[in-house]
Amino acid sequence: MRLNSDMQVPALIGSAFLVLAACAAAAPPAKAAPSPNTTAIGRKIWHNECGGTVDGLTTWNAGEEFPSLGIGHFIWYPAGVRGRFNETWPQFVAFAQKQGRSLPAVATAPASPWQSKAEFLRNFNSPQMTGLRLWLAAQVPVQTDFIIARSRAALPKILATAPASERARIEANYHKVGTTSNGTYALIDYVNFKGDGSLASERYNGVGWGLLQVLAGMRDVAAGPPAAAEFAASAKRVLTRRIANSPPARGEQRWLVGWHNRCDSYARPL
Repeated sequence: MRLNSDMQVPALIGSAFLVLAACAAAAPPAKAAPSPNTTAIGRKIWHNECGGTVDGLTTWNAGEEFPSLGIGHFIWYPAGVRGRFNETWPQFVAFAQKQGRSLPAVATAPASPWQSKAEFLRNFNSPQMTGLRLWLAAQVPVQTDFIIARSRAALPKILATAPASERARIEANYHKVGTTSNGTYALIDYVNFKGDGSLASERYNGVGWGLLQVLAGMRDVAAGPPAAAEFAASAKRVLTRRIANSPPARGEQRWLVGWHNRCDSYARPL
């Protein structure tokens, strides 16, 4: 079965069962079925990052120095490359191994085996990369669990990084947003999307763009749907500011519309 880049999530339901069956020997069954909400969140993130496609599970974006893998587009630096962004692929690999998952050999390499985008594209349909995509398509629940775990770990880091005078308001905003299902999705997705905002390396002109900055930039609104809507609006302001501060050579302006569309999804029911 050939999996094309234009196969969307709804069309993948039948093929996903075939993939899961083929990979059953390599991946032990989960201890418990994921909740419907977790399943919905995983599918939303897959759509956000990969357009809901299998080919999108292994990507090398224009202007970047690394491939992005999985439904969360986890960053994996080639040997000798260390950028400003948090490298999340090795973290995911460690998480999956702790959950008892058996990974393809390529996934556990000490660094990305593809040194450049050109090399990555030459190998895109190789057995090695095709096998990695099939494994990732069959392991959406563990990827979702990893993304959720990162989000839950973000709040203590955010509060430790924030000025003491801002901590109570930031924590209150976090809990206001999390009182709806789409707000919970927003908190989970944004950490995967743009980080928690605590790393000094993830700054342009000293200004960050992570969850910390979004929560700090929220206006005072009621909990529930108003808070989710304000989170979406604050995220759009933060990302617009990031683009304004970004190095011109990165060409980040081309991502503005897509980033804003993603933020708009935080204000809508899941």
